Amino acid sequence: MKFSDGEWLMQPGVNASYATEAYDVTQVGDTLVIDAPTRAIKHRGDTLGGPLLTVKLSSPMEGVIRVRLEHFTGGAKQQPVIPLQPQAAPAVAIEVGKDEAVLRSGGIAVRVKRPGWEISFESEGKSLTRSAWRGMAHAQVAGKGSFLHERLQLGVGENVYGLGERFTAFVKNGQVVENDNKDGGTGSDQAYKAVPFYMTNRGYGVLVNETGPVSFEVASERVARVQFSLQGESLEYFVICGPTPKDVLRRLTQLTGRAALPPAWSFGLWLTTSFTTSYDEATCMGFVEEMKRRDLPLHVFHFDCFWMREFDWCNFEWDPRTFPDPKGMLQRFHERGLKVCVWINSYIGQRSRLFAEGKEHGYFIKRTDGSVWQSDNWQPGMAVVDFTNPAACRWFAGHLERLVDMGVDSFKTDFGERIPVEGVKYFDGSDPVGMHNLYAVLYNQCVFELLERKRGVGEATLFARSTYASGQRFPLHWGGDCWSTFEAMSETLRGGLSLGLCGFGFWSHDIGGFEGGGPAAVYKRWLAFGLLSSHSRLHGSSTYRVPWNYDEEACDVLRQFTKLKCSLMPYLYGQAVVAHREGAPMLRAMLVEFPDDPASDTLDRQFMLGDSLLVAPVFNAEGDVSYYLPEGRWTHLLSGEVQAGPRWHQAKHGYLSLPLFVRAGSILPVGANHERPDYDFTAGTVFRIYELADGATATRTVPTLQGADAVRMTASRQGAQIKVTVEGPATNWSVQMVGVPRLATVQGGVAAEHPAGVVVRAQDAQLLITLG
Repeated sequence: MKFSDGEWLMQPGVNASYATEAYDVTQVGDTLVIDAPTRAIKHRGDTLGGPLLTVKLSSPMEGVIRVRLEHFTGGAKQQPVIPLQPQAAPAVAIEVGKDEAVLRSGGIAVRVKRPGWEISFESEGKSLTRSAWRGMAHAQVAGKGSFLHERLQLGVGENVYGLGERFTAFVKNGQVVENDNKDGGTGSDQAYKAVPFYMTNRGYGVLVNETGPVSFEVASERVARVQFSLQGESLEYFVICGPTPKDVLRRLTQLTGRAALPPAWSFGLWLTTSFTTSYDEATCMGFVEEMKRRDLPLHVFHFDCFWMREFDWCNFEWDPRTFPDPKGMLQRFHERGLKVCVWINSYIGQRSRLFAEGKEHGYFIKRTDGSVWQSDNWQPGMAVVDFTNPAACRWFAGHLERLVDMGVDSFKTDFGERIPVEGVKYFDGSDPVGMHNLYAVLYNQCVFELLERKRGVGEATLFARSTYASGQRFPLHWGGDCWSTFEAMSETLRGGLSLGLCGFGFWSHDIGGFEGGGPAAVYKRWLAFGLLSSHSRLHGSSTYRVPWNYDEEACDVLRQFTKLKCSLMPYLYGQAVVAHREGAPMLRAMLVEFPDDPASDTLDRQFMLGDSLLVAPVFNAEGDVSYYLPEGRWTHLLSGEVQAGPRWHQAKHGYLSLPLFVRAGSILPVGANHERPDYDFTAGTVFRIYELADGATATRTVPTLQGADAVRMTASRQGAQIKVTVEGPATNWSVQMVGVPRLATVQGGVAAEHPAGVVVRAQDAQLLITLG
């Protein structure tokens, strides 16, 4: 939202009052309180009238500064809040002097300068950002009411990232971003997952601690500022220091919550019925059997909306016309080694048998006159479950529990964006405008906690479309409705990169696109991208997404990359544990791993899958691709070709390949099972060591299926000698020295030549390898 009209004028109907000086600065406990008049105080008469802004500076945890801006504080509305995690009180140092006041917490400091107005944020002796002249303001807007805004400085070459799952340009500079969940598809500036957090390439992030429709002007209204504004009388934000992107994400997710660890089976291949297609048990089982006949590993089968009868969504009852024996059917799927997921949403259509029950007991969002809020926009006459009502949560979860007891393993929690904001009231009295975005978090939380209760911690997973800040706690999320084009494939990746930079560790998308049939070329290129994402699902709108509907080569591509992903699970699940424990996403923008390489700042057509694999999807049928390799030597995982960085490369790839490189100095554990994602990662594992430099040490931890550390390998090189040590219950393990054709000597194992590099089968917990 713009308040000014260029440099000198204001938008029509806007009257803005800017913080002008830090008139009084006082310490109250561990908080600095600033009285900031909006005009210079030259004599006592200037203290009459307002506005007078109150700014409170504090620290909720080490390395984070909270800024709270207030105008009027007498409001009666119950404002929803982002559910922050409890933190131990940090050690805060405060100094108040005549010319400045400083609050320090860990590696970050906030400095209030006097006279005049400037609040600067610093780390390691350097300025991160600042609120200066015409930064903080209270504005009256004709016909809209009161707003507060803040403007934080951007430096030369400073880029802004994040703000949720955004499909627009990866670097957000120049964009107007509305923090408002909407069902807009991947081809618009709207987002299913708005998150009021941004990170820059200068070592810090900003979380606006509000649930309402914060409007961001990112180097747009003021080209050297990020402005964020919200209607109301208060505005709160956190400045989170790094210095690295991983440090920022670690602190962000410590504050808003870390992602639960999804079960290993969820990392396998998901196949769905698609949306409006016609299907029954015979259709679905036919897909399963044909996948098996063609040697295409499959791990999860998903039933989309029409598992329930049309017009009855949601009644959580299988349509008896097409699924007369649902419990028996689910057992038959389980006997084939498959998990089962079903579609739900939080809307109850008027024809559903549950509508009258929900109405009678007050389980739905109501109009202010006490009647049920209803809409025809999606399900005819639909009502919306009110998750601020504990009884409604129990009621909703209770119907899902019946399905879990029947054999359902997971739920696709669709929608959650079309939530009313006008003329409605919630059970707990929450402000409807503030609840609009937070609603999806409460919805997903209700379902996720039901699965945890029934299946156990570590066995719960969703397939959720909408969410908000803190929603990463309830994985996983997918990118929503995209077209079956290369352009949609690239915008989908931008959305995933942006969401990952907001602390979301696990993410998926509809392989081949959702809307439209799409050519085989798109499907096959998307297969490689999708199976090198944390989670992988074949899903469409009006057509089945089975590979033989495209061509025989599509089957070959699916087979190769599904089996590759399964074999990489000792590595991938280890990276999932990192996301769960530390907040670094599995699918990482290049700048997360290479923050000191300026070329990484704008890369949005490639990514790191964890800390060691670089993936550059191919976005055309011809196979032409350009990609950037950071400094060092990189080995292609499939071909063994070694390429050097830092530089751009051009290549041409068939459908069975893409730029997929392993970082030098990495240990890549490869499992013995290429059929399933859930197996013993410590048995028969081959630890591939890639170009370990002289004097370097590399480590790799392989987890159990429960996410505990199982095996830790350490490799250290001194000259021509490499010492490899394994701690933990590894059995029948080997080391492969990738790119090394022969060895001089081996102690503790037996060496065998291999085209990709000599393999040493361990006979002891320690190997001593001398290069030839």
